[in-house]
Amino acid sequence: MNVHSDVAQAANTPGRDARVDLRLIAELVEPGSRVLDVGCGEGQLLQLLAETRGVDARGIELSQKGVNDCVARGLSVIQGDADRDLVFYPDDSFDYVILSQTLQATQRPKDVLRHLLRIGRRAIVSLPNFGHYGIRAQLVLRGRMPKTSFLNYSWYDTPNIHFCTIRDFVELTKEPDVGAIMEKAIALNAWGQKMSLNAPWWFWNLFGEQAVFLLRRA
Repeated sequence: MNVHSDVAQAANTPGRDARVDLRLIAELVEPGSRVLDVGCGEGQLLQLLAETRGVDARGIELSQKGVNDCVARGLSVIQGDADRDLVFYPDDSFDYVILSQTLQATQRPKDVLRHLLRIGRRAIVSLPNFGHYGIRAQLVLRGRMPKTSFLNYSWYDTPNIHFCTIRDFVELTKEPDVGAIMEKAIALNAWGQKMSLNAPWWFWNLFGEQAVFLLRRA
């Protein structure tokens, strides 16, 4: 075995350094699809999708800096607000609409989710789990709003305004006016490892640090 060539090949593998949840999202997207990434930040996921899945990737991002960074990467991104601007997208405009680690930062999460399912044939949502045992322990033992390596904001400057758990989101998808069918769900523990598919929801809710959901319209 040529160790040096293996190392060089791994270093050149697209997406090798991407966040684990972004790699999972990319794996859920069919190659060659039309994709809209809502709240795309600096475009890491868009670039990963373009490199590994060959998609027609578009993005919408609130911050001007994020838009500038994406455009500098050669990505097709416009400035916009998930709470206000998704209403202007026609039905079935994309094969997938993605919302990564952003739902909890929106003003109206339920309306945003409904628009994701309307605009895309499928929606992919990833979110942090505020029901994780480490967060519960900080509240109980310290009596202070939790702060972790994954959720590293203080209570007074966090963009996360709607704290939810994995179980909260699952219940939201079941509401009749949301109209979502869950095709796949993946929970990740604090080490970024996939948790057992056969585990009950309460187990994911207690030990999952984040989760990724693939949804379609009912």
